[in-house]
Amino acid sequence: MQTVPSVPYTDLPDLTDEERIARARAFYEDIKERRSCRMFSEKPVPREVIEAAILAAGTAPNGANHQPWHFAVISDATIKHEIREAAEVEEKAFYAGKAGQEWLEALAPIGTDDDKSYLDVAPWHIVVFGQRKGGIEPGDKKQNYYVTESCGIACGLLLAALHKAGLATLTHTPSPMGFLRDICGRPADEKPIMIIVAGHPAPDATVPVHAIKKKPLDQITTWL
Repeated sequence: MQTVPSVPYTDLPDLTDEERIARARAFYEDIKERRSCRMFSEKPVPREVIEAAILAAGTAPNGANHQPWHFAVISDATIKHEIREAAEVEEKAFYAGKAGQEWLEALAPIGTDDDKSYLDVAPWHIVVFGQRKGGIEPGDKKQNYYVTESCGIACGLLLAALHKAGLATLTHTPSPMGFLRDICGRPADEKPIMIIVAGHPAPDATVPVHAIKKKPLDQITTWL
């Protein structure tokens, strides 16, 4: 392995195997309660919660440590409504047939449609952008690598952190998403990945039964 400047590896807790198993199972028991929420409350959420969750997302592994992501964080009601209006234009076309019958049939048990009123209600939108060019230093314009994969991992950590903070979340991916770049004032070499909507669930929030069905371990693993 090539010798480069380095620091000691992060200290990990000295646990027994039983303790490791217990921690892994406890995390599963916690994260399995995360649900995609489409019914939000207007109850405010402190900015500090969002900041800490984004810092957690920024620890994600990524190509060449270029950290090829940017998080546009929106709480302004006017901008949120602008996003809703633009998203609903795309969603109307999607549900009118652009998606294709098979895709629409797959979505039917979840009950989604082109009404994205929750975008007006939820206190926070976090629009995640993948940066094709960048680097670790301010002003860098180097080629970034594994942008989609890196941002995907970061989004997963962000969702987990927000859930750990007791917030409801939703990933929203209107297609195409170029309008998000314009609304958020991001450069042309950044690709919108998704909107993560975060806030408190409405008191009467529900989740479709279909959405809570998860594949068992034997369907998602192969042990070699």
